[in-house]
Amino acid sequence: MLGAIALLGGLTLLGVRTLLTRESAPQMVDALVVETLMVEPVESYTVARTYTGEVVAGRTSELGFEQGGELVEVLVDRGDRITAGEPLARLDTRRLQAQRAQLMAQRDRAQAELLELQNGPRREAIASAQSSVQDLENQLELERLRQERREVLYTEGAISLEDRDVVAFGADALEERLAAARSQLEELQNGTRPEQLMAQQATVEQLAASIADLDIAIEKSTIFAPFSGAIAARRLDEGAIVEAGQPILRLVEQAEPEVEVGLPLEAIANLNAGGSFPVSIGGQPYDAAIAAILPEVDSTTRTQTVVLRLPSTAATNLSPDQLADIELAQTIDEEGIWLPLSALTQGDRGLWSAFAVQPTEESDDDLFQVERRQVEVLHTEGDRAFVRGVLVAGDRVITDGVQRLVPGQQVQLMD
Repeated sequence: MLGAIALLGGLTLLGVRTLLTRESAPQMVDALVVETLMVEPVESYTVARTYTGEVVAGRTSELGFEQGGELVEVLVDRGDRITAGEPLARLDTRRLQAQRAQLMAQRDRAQAELLELQNGPRREAIASAQSSVQDLENQLELERLRQERREVLYTEGAISLEDRDVVAFGADALEERLAAARSQLEELQNGTRPEQLMAQQATVEQLAASIADLDIAIEKSTIFAPFSGAIAARRLDEGAIVEAGQPILRLVEQAEPEVEVGLPLEAIANLNAGGSFPVSIGGQPYDAAIAAILPEVDSTTRTQTVVLRLPSTAATNLSPDQLADIELAQTIDEEGIWLPLSALTQGDRGLWSAFAVQPTEESDDDLFQVERRQVEVLHTEGDRAFVRGVLVAGDRVITDGVQRLVPGQQVQLMD
């Protein structure tokens, strides 16, 4: 009996010991091993945003004539690449050439008259005038003698009063003719008046200016390329009658292509003229420099236009109106924490949750207890998210397998 009782007691003790072992062992076996991340708050984060712009030509011109006329020659066609100063189209200039020839003849005549005035009267003309004066002086002297004789005859009663007066009036007339001849001789001897020279000089200069104006009109009857580029459009052909200012050709510059993109005002504040950032066009990356920031804000999009200058080597690969993607980094001043997306689980009321671990109150230092922490997602980037919530520096957040966790669960940390 005693042996049986001792055996039964031993078996009972063994069973209790086994039961206790089975109850304590699952705590170590069921504890989930998790990977954690120590929380490190930051004061800001950088967002990389992509904006779409378009390629524009540096310069684009609708080329036409300043005056109307008949289009007689178009020297280029669509797609042709031309250099600055190259002739592109011409008008009929025959009427202008005829007007120029007429003005040239008038100018030559005016110049000859000016030269004559500058040289003064010829010696032959002066000698002839002197002879006329001498002749009139002799005639006047003879007429005075006749007048004296007639006066004596009239006193003696040999002639009538009429005969005496005829001779007197003839002498007076010769005296007036002599004065006129002397004045003409003096004018010839003094030469041309300065006023005549100035008037004739002005006539010559006026005709020269008219010829220069016609030369400009003839020159402008040919369109010359104002810059190097390519012909984008040919709007008229030979034989057409064009009006002043009517477009004939469209020229697009390809030397330095540019990109125009509208950016929000908060992004503009961090840009400086001369800076650069990458631009992707048709899958090809380029380094673009900021050429200008236009001062006006678009009333529809509320954006401000930024002009980017591409390298000259890109001119042969790009075309105007081609789309361009611009990636711009923007710093957001906001306190928060970066967490992997795998550390987040959807919570209530549109919030998200993360699981932090805290040491248990038990003596086992390897066990930690799971706690739910509510967070708000501010930004996502790739496989991580920028959040804010009830997390502080030094907290450990479980980074993976959160779908297997519940608050209060005991876990072990991965080494």
